[in-house]
Amino acid sequence: MPLTRSLSMTSLSGLPLWDEEDLPVDDLLLFEIAWEVTNKVGGIYTVIQTKAKITADEWGENLFMMGPYYEHNFNTQVEQCEPPNPAVKKAMGALIDNGCLVYFGRWLIEGSPYVILFDTASAAWNLDRWKGDLWDTCGIGLPGHDREANDSLIFGSMVAWFFKELTDQLGDSPNVLAHFHEWQVGAGLILCRSRKIPLATIFTTHATLLGRYICAGNVDFYNNLHKFNVDQEAGERLIYHRYCLERAAVHCAHVFTTVSQITAVEANHMLHRKPDVVTPNGLNIKKFSAMHEFQNLHSTNKGRIQEFIRGHFYGHLDFNLEKTLFFFIAGRYEFSNKGVDIFLESLSRLNYLLKVHKNDVTVVVFFIMPAKTNNFNVETLKGQAVRKQLWYVSANPPQCYTSWRDIPDMNTILDRDDFTIMKRAIYATQRHTLPPVTTHNMLDDASDPILTNVRRISLFNARTDRVKVLFHPEFLSSTSPLLPMDYEEFVRGCHLGVFPSYYEPWGYTPGECTVMGIPSVTTNLSGFGCFMEEHVSDPAAYGIYIVDRRFRSADDSCNQLTQFMFGFCQQSRRQRIIQRNRTERLSDLLDWRYLGRVSHINHFALSLSLSLSLSLSLSLSPQTEGFRYPRPGSVPPSPSVSVHSTPHHSDEEDDDEEPYDEDKEAERDRQNIKAPFTLGATPEGKKTHPGESAN
Repeated sequence: MPLTRSLSMTSLSGLPLWDEEDLPVDDLLLFEIAWEVTNKVGGIYTVIQTKAKITADEWGENLFMMGPYYEHNFNTQVEQCEPPNPAVKKAMGALIDNGCLVYFGRWLIEGSPYVILFDTASAAWNLDRWKGDLWDTCGIGLPGHDREANDSLIFGSMVAWFFKELTDQLGDSPNVLAHFHEWQVGAGLILCRSRKIPLATIFTTHATLLGRYICAGNVDFYNNLHKFNVDQEAGERLIYHRYCLERAAVHCAHVFTTVSQITAVEANHMLHRKPDVVTPNGLNIKKFSAMHEFQNLHSTNKGRIQEFIRGHFYGHLDFNLEKTLFFFIAGRYEFSNKGVDIFLESLSRLNYLLKVHKNDVTVVVFFIMPAKTNNFNVETLKGQAVRKQLWYVSANPPQCYTSWRDIPDMNTILDRDDFTIMKRAIYATQRHTLPPVTTHNMLDDASDPILTNVRRISLFNARTDRVKVLFHPEFLSSTSPLLPMDYEEFVRGCHLGVFPSYYEPWGYTPGECTVMGIPSVTTNLSGFGCFMEEHVSDPAAYGIYIVDRRFRSADDSCNQLTQFMFGFCQQSRRQRIIQRNRTERLSDLLDWRYLGRVSHINHFALSLSLSLSLSLSLSLSPQTEGFRYPRPGSVPPSPSVSVHSTPHHSDEEDDDEEPYDEDKEAERDRQNIKAPFTLGATPEGKKTHPGESAN
């Protein structure tokens, strides 16, 4: 089914446009509740952390974040202090006086928001009573063996207790807005509504619980959404009680939001409520901003990766590193959900195409996904040692260089010992085995999904292979003795990020590539891919390649991904530089300063839930204010013109290259984002934008 355009933070369909100062934040208190406040578990931590700065700038001292208390996290990430708001202090005191510990402080991230952390262990003695309350309230029972669900109930009960004490202290003003993220904190929302606590509530699902479980089982999920018996599916996976918590929270919230259009469709079927607003995830662009330096950073970090490649492929380094492209995939080790299965198959086909066309480009592909290992691979460490030894010998001339003042005699400049040392270093680069595919010793080598499929497609880093594979089963670290780079440096040094995910509610990895000026491959089943399809007329021209995994078969999607990568390999160096410039300019679309207009959604929630003296007239028309990047002016109208007809193209610039003016093109893009056009109903006689379907 086609994606329908729902309310979106980027387009704000159905909402009136008002100035930010119209929202009376001085009379409001905003609470963001999430299990990952100061507690890094997954992607929601990134959402909360990167959004904190802009939210704190807007709400000031009236912003509070709430999460579970963990001693180590509190000691290392939070500066403890006294609550500045008397009502908050008294509400905390009420819980503390009854034996439930609550901690307050400033979270040491950008924006320094206040955090309220609840110690679930100190209130565990109330678990049985609170389980009874939940059953009496909504008929949801929690099994004793599910520790996470029980902890979420304790946390939610403490949150609801806190809000009851807070609203009793505040009376009618100021008004309270509570934003809950994910099912782990849903119990708090359910209890607040059942006890008729006077506050406005928002619930955001970043990925439906049942959807993630079903997709992990290699099911054709999106084409069968309407066929699933959700109660039966949840029961068979022993998560029915969790599913009930999530679904009840969704239906209890005044406003229900999700992070992408594709997840909105999923939530409508899985949770039986259509999201009121779609709120795409953003990034703190300032953290990644390098202005015009990002091209230099790419060159510098690419050199560091090349040094690693020299060591890893010693004895088999018969390819030109200046004509070598670095591709990578990174994230949780979810073989099917992250699209690793079709990526490996596409690499096999790409290897065949590069061989057939006798292309002198070599592709080195990194898989950065954590798996169970016991140590570094000895052969990998040896390779780096050989490289360093060879570099040391060649970079340290004989001592006689420093003492000669006259022109040296070339016949005596090196003695026999110098030749011996050099020959030994050169002979050490000989290797009779293939370079290893993995950099670590895998605990489950025989059944590991990536290694099993590497054996199936026979990509063993042979001399004849134009595609080389490297599996790094640990997250990157600047302190690693093998590849001493952090993730940001590594991404900047690569040429293309490939993320052909099947289940990806948003997808931060291609977004991070974009803000660092690195082209990426995503899919129309990821929130990021849907977002770019909606707001960029020709995403591929901006270095965002979108694989169709929804309306094509797996084989067709695999062929499409292969063609994207093969086309990228055919680009000249100049074309790649131009494309990186365009990619980096899309950063503004992902900036929380644009996406994080929380005043609109907060205003909407308040108008729906409380009788405030805010005269808001919600528009019922489908009129939508948005933006859409056009095709870059320097891109030819036909794809056949932009790709060279011969498989191999020189890195030297040709005289007949298409005209390109970086400054003019960048200025046009800036104007496009500042002057949005109107989406929605197309006026009579007016054509729709190329690539856009009228809704």
